[in-house]
Amino acid sequence: MRIGKFGEVNQLSIDTIRHYMDLGLIVPEKKGGHYFFDERCQNDLEIILEFKGMGFSLNEIKKFFLYKNFGEFTDYEHDTYYQSLFMDKYKQVEQEINNLVEIKDNLRTKLDELTAKSKGSCSMMGIDLKVLDMLKCLKCSEKLILQDGMINRNQIMEGKLICNCGEEYLVESGILKVGNSFQATTGSHHEEFVLEYIHVTDPAYLENIHKVGEWSKRKLSQLDLNNKVLLELGSGVGFFLRNVFRELPESCLYIAIDRNLERHRFLKGVLERTGFKRNILFICADFLDIPIQEYSVDIVIDHSGTSNYSFEHEEFLLREVVSLFKSDCYLLGSFIAFKNFSTKSKIEARFRDNFIARKIKENINSLEYIPLEERTSKYIERGGKYENFFVQGEEIYSYSFFGKR
Repeated sequence: MRIGKFGEVNQLSIDTIRHYMDLGLIVPEKKGGHYFFDERCQNDLEIILEFKGMGFSLNEIKKFFLYKNFGEFTDYEHDTYYQSLFMDKYKQVEQEINNLVEIKDNLRTKLDELTAKSKGSCSMMGIDLKVLDMLKCLKCSEKLILQDGMINRNQIMEGKLICNCGEEYLVESGILKVGNSFQATTGSHHEEFVLEYIHVTDPAYLENIHKVGEWSKRKLSQLDLNNKVLLELGSGVGFFLRNVFRELPESCLYIAIDRNLERHRFLKGVLERTGFKRNILFICADFLDIPIQEYSVDIVIDHSGTSNYSFEHEEFLLREVVSLFKSDCYLLGSFIAFKNFSTKSKIEARFRDNFIARKIKENINSLEYIPLEERTSKYIERGGKYENFFVQGEEIYSYSFFGKR
């Protein structure tokens, strides 16, 4: 029979049969440009399948075929080396089984841990009552007073913060809301968004984010965070906060700023499910409307917050909020820098200074920050669905800065 029929009878693809032929495991007769498969080919195929069923590779099966073909009518099956091939494979499979059993046990342990975490207790986060002294009215700079509040373990979960001048700020689900210009949700569950972001973002871009994050975490770990106030500009879904959350001392205050209320809710829920008790203040506000007292921040974390602000503003964000920082404040920042701008660039000409590394350094220097360490990433040509702010022909990179005033 021809190759098509031979494959059909044995439920094998033509490519598989040709591969067996290339290895010399099946040797059909060739007539007039066509191969014909006889009973000998069928017997050889059955031997191949038998040995594959015992876990032998095709290259290992070739050794058996050599014994079979050259040792025909001899007592080759009793040859010590021939039998050792089976014994060695038996030991190999036995070891693989033991390894798989161990892997199975490890997987079960991990699944049990994940199940326990999903059922674990939550640590509800709100606005710690002690934080009230740090908050201020944006209109008159006076302190805010809690009115009609729901408090759980010294945490304000719901309520209203008022000022004598008449200004009011709402607390909803432990999040302080400032103003009414909150960005709407993306329309999808943010946990799904995180997973989608990983899938649709270019691997080189993700690798850059990861390396910047690891570098930043190491710099942060070099500081004494006890009783310190940290401010993150643009916390988003918490790519940075989620990775340093466990290492934060309970005595420090981490202020997460973002305009997107749904992202705050997602991030807050994720952190609450860990069961760890940390002092996180979620403020949903524009960057220029952060209601905290001047000179309150010990460490400012700017992971692309300034860069994201610069897509729509000429001003350098850190300069606009510098009054919040102490005179000896640390800066841990990462900024998007363009190697070049295309004629079709999405960045308007008036905003481009904040995407040029030299200009970024000049702005940071003008704020009297002394660099302790700086870092630049490799050039990146592609972003993805959610990182599409640069066009083909443009290359970007990350400029990271760690310093102190």
